[in-house]
Amino acid sequence: MTKNRLPALDIARTLALVCMVIFHFTFDLALFGFIDPGTMSQPFWYYFARMIAGSFLFLSGVSLWMAHGQGIRWPAFWTRFAKVAAAAALVTLASIWLVPGGPIWFGILHAIAAASLLGLVALRLPWQVTLALAAVIFAAAWGPRFAVFDPIWLVWTGLAESRPMMGDYVPLVPWAAPALAGIAAAKALRLDQWRGTRPSPLLHRLTFPGRHSLIIYLVHQPILIGLFNVYLWANS
Repeated sequence: MTKNRLPALDIARTLALVCMVIFHFTFDLALFGFIDPGTMSQPFWYYFARMIAGSFLFLSGVSLWMAHGQGIRWPAFWTRFAKVAAAAALVTLASIWLVPGGPIWFGILHAIAAASLLGLVALRLPWQVTLALAAVIFAAAWGPRFAVFDPIWLVWTGLAESRPMMGDYVPLVPWAAPALAGIAAAKALRLDQWRGTRPSPLLHRLTFPGRHSLIIYLVHQPILIGLFNVYLWANS
């Protein structure tokens, strides 16, 4: 673990991953009929899912400022962007056959990749302006919708009159808001100037998931679904 990582950020990302696994485990319980199929439509789970998505996007904004606040390191930025975009494309392809509710044309990974491009502009803005922009994007979720944004290739905007059927839908309105808020918070707190010390072995282990969040995001649900299928097969 490099000395310039912020352990608190990795811990926060680990907690977000734990919440995500809890949500998807419960979703799978309902999907396989172990609990009431209507469980996931209850208000708690509705807002729990949005809290998780918002936390990932907020942390992605913090990470963007930590990595590039003192100057954009273009090779590192494009390498990370390519990984997230490739993972998003993989999720879309897999969802065409595997995800109930419709293909994921613009989910959480798509939003993180797109918000990082938007974040490049925010990196150079005063943090107050970035925070105000986040507030405007968030408020736009309650604003008017336009039929011109209905085509599937504009699904990323979040401004269409009709919501597309997707297993996971995280458009930039309003979900770019937490990413920009993360940039603003990190810039206001000057987190890019933080210099850490090597964490203890225990903290290093606890933050392992947060340091490998992308791969955990990609594999956790296939593993859970596989375990459910094995359980049903073993008890059939």
